[in-house]
Amino acid sequence: MSTSPASLPGGTWTLGDLTVTRVGYGAMQLTGPYVMGPPADRDGALAVLRETVSLGITHIDTADAYGPHITNQLIREALHPYPDSLHIVTKVGAHRDEKGGWPPARTPDDLRRAVHHNLGGLGLETLDVVNLRLGDAQGPRPGSIAEAFETLVELQQEGLIRHLGVSNATAEQVAQARSIAPIVCVQNLYNLAHRQDDDLIDELAEQNIAYVPFFPLGGFTPLQSSALSAVAGRLNATPMSVALTWLLRRSPNILLIPGTSSVAHLRENVSGADLPLTDDDLAELDKIGR
Repeated sequence: MSTSPASLPGGTWTLGDLTVTRVGYGAMQLTGPYVMGPPADRDGALAVLRETVSLGITHIDTADAYGPHITNQLIREALHPYPDSLHIVTKVGAHRDEKGGWPPARTPDDLRRAVHHNLGGLGLETLDVVNLRLGDAQGPRPGSIAEAFETLVELQQEGLIRHLGVSNATAEQVAQARSIAPIVCVQNLYNLAHRQDDDLIDELAEQNIAYVPFFPLGGFTPLQSSALSAVAGRLNATPMSVALTWLLRRSPNILLIPGTSSVAHLRENVSGADLPLTDDDLAELDKIGR
């Protein structure tokens, strides 16, 4: 049975002219180990994607570099033709090497190729949102993004991209992107224990620009905190559910894209992101990353 998007935790947010659920789904974990190769359980991966839509989620995050090509192929197989309400956000700016690394791929030719690969893999004529992935696997790196971002603006003007965003970016790079063209989202590392973007989140909220934390649950090493465990224990909930609820409460412009390869875990992420955190709970949690 499908769920109304408005009934999901956090309700909805508008990316430009696209309405998405604040609780979304990140498809990176649908691949094999280290985000390389096909999943061990292909039918299970397809079931997760179909359950995502059944739950009322209208925001799926992916990239052609995942696999590479694997997640986009799975999304297309599971969900194409896509419901009008479903919006797929992808990113470009890195590719995969034979060792599983993520070397930059931000020349104009690289970016044009990546956009066309995403279009082909997903079976779309226009990509809803494309994030320019910056920095490297260790995090954001300073430097001008003008040439790369201007290339995406050209592709937007050609009708291949509807909206733009940036990922793994410094605050200065976010400002530079906004000076070139409007953006609808910023996707950076952020969670209870990694609070370096607090000021940026508040600034973006004032401009109605979404902030999408990747690794919202701590990444490949789940969040560990006595305060987090204490709050979870009082609520008879999992620490991960508390961490997701805290993010939704942190600011109305935060959108979640937790990933999983399990239908049961997907349902847990969705239902668990709506805990009744008190002001005392929030104050206790806020101390974790400060």
